[in-house]
Amino acid sequence: MKIVFFGTSDFAVPLLNMLSSKHKILGVVTAPDKKKGRGRKLRGSPIKALAQKKGLCIFQPEALREAAFIKALKSVSAELFVVCAYGKILTKDILQLPKNYAINLHASLLPKYRGAAPINWAIVKAEKTSGITVFKMDEHMDRGEIILQRKTDISDSDTSLTLGLRLSEIGAEGVLKAIDLIASGRATFARQDEGKASYAPRLRKEDGLINWDFQACQIHNRIRGLKPWPGAFTYLEGKLLKILGSKVMPGPGSRVPGEIVEVEKEGILVQTGKDGLLITDIQPEGKRAMSSAEFLSGHSIEVGQKLGN
Repeated sequence: MKIVFFGTSDFAVPLLNMLSSKHKILGVVTAPDKKKGRGRKLRGSPIKALAQKKGLCIFQPEALREAAFIKALKSVSAELFVVCAYGKILTKDILQLPKNYAINLHASLLPKYRGAAPINWAIVKAEKTSGITVFKMDEHMDRGEIILQRKTDISDSDTSLTLGLRLSEIGAEGVLKAIDLIASGRATFARQDEGKASYAPRLRKEDGLINWDFQACQIHNRIRGLKPWPGAFTYLEGKLLKILGSKVMPGPGSRVPGEIVEVEKEGILVQTGKDGLLITDIQPEGKRAMSSAEFLSGHSIEVGQKLGN
């Protein structure tokens, strides 16, 4: 199959890698280079790096409506567009360019968790199951007809990083299967149930702020789900403190939410709206990540101190 691939983030890398070994990649569309790091140097996306390594033709339009970009897409005469974690919604004009149509790999079991951050919100919302969906695209965000889905369990130890890696690999295999179905004329298309739709909006910095009135399990899920960005964070004596690892410690508490209940070798136990949360890994403002034990060796933390604004 002759394919134009649209992708930007790390999540799309396994898919492009597999596709390029089995199909003809006519071009790769990815986000423009961005200034990153302390030196603010321009850096390309993970997909651009892989495309360069494989010697593939690369497009980086600032806007999808650019006349030169659309002309270039027309000229390659693609049979199929494959989209994965690209970052922009394809216009109706672009969706009509391939001989067949465009398909998208989405990291949820649609119609649940449409949007930019399905992996993160599935963990934050305490879902026990996630998966991938390959669907035929239309001009609406994540609403197209479903070609196939694959499921996976979310374990209590999963973070957005571990779940994302697993889904990217499952998804790559799913897209290859879907392309085989399309090529052989055996693909079927199921409409999504709009009554079951939910959304996973783009993450914001403020999503990481911990509300200690929440239950310990809710805070623990937020810590797992918001790695690596924006990360779950709180404040200690006015300084930002990122919480990287935690455990739920069941039991009644007589302290107010956010108050430090115990300071021990295993970590810092904090009262929440229900149960306690043991902070096991931490990153102080302006410092590297460390275990709570290492943090305590250099900081004087006492029972009764309060975390939060």
